[in-house]
Amino acid sequence: MLQTVSLSCMRGERRLFSNVNVTVQPGTVLAVVGENGSGKTSLLRMLTSLLPPEEGAILWNGQDIRQLKEDYSAHLTYIGHLNGVKDDLSAIENLTVTADLTGDQHSLPSVQEALESVGLKRRVHHLPTRVLSQGQKRRVALARLWLSTHPLWLLDEPFTSLDTAATGLVTERIRLHLQSGGLAVVVTHHEVALPPEVVQQLRLNG
Repeated sequence: MLQTVSLSCMRGERRLFSNVNVTVQPGTVLAVVGENGSGKTSLLRMLTSLLPPEEGAILWNGQDIRQLKEDYSAHLTYIGHLNGVKDDLSAIENLTVTADLTGDQHSLPSVQEALESVGLKRRVHHLPTRVLSQGQKRRVALARLWLSTHPLWLLDEPFTSLDTAATGLVTERIRLHLQSGGLAVVVTHHEVALPPEVVQQLRLNG
């Protein structure tokens, strides 16, 4: 279970949000929406522990993540707004390196299967990602979700640069993650097309 308690964020002299209190239970997703500059990405970075809150606390299963430190990080998969892929590496190499860093179990067949699951044909698996389109690069980044066994997923605009088919694939992967007892926080400008009973929404007004 993930909780925020009276969470506040400042950017310079401007307060982006304050007194944010949410609880995300296993089997549910929190969709964070709002205008540009409202603090959506800042909130997500707080949830990853990359950015400290101005006020308040973030709890993982009742414990402050500042005390848990690496023990908390070991439970999450974070995919930021930027793809985070290395242009000189192939799709397979990018996914393998990231899995090594995050502790996800993988093999060459499982990496290939993950890439195929996001709609990337095998003919592009060994190409340097610099020659791929933005949509294909985004798919390489999101293929991590097919390898992740971490319970908490923190996703910043996962549907950006994706076509309708790819959006459906990622949405289905999130659904299966929730069905297996996982939980997710998704910053998005798009509707999360999942049953309403598993989706709660947090709107930041900036």
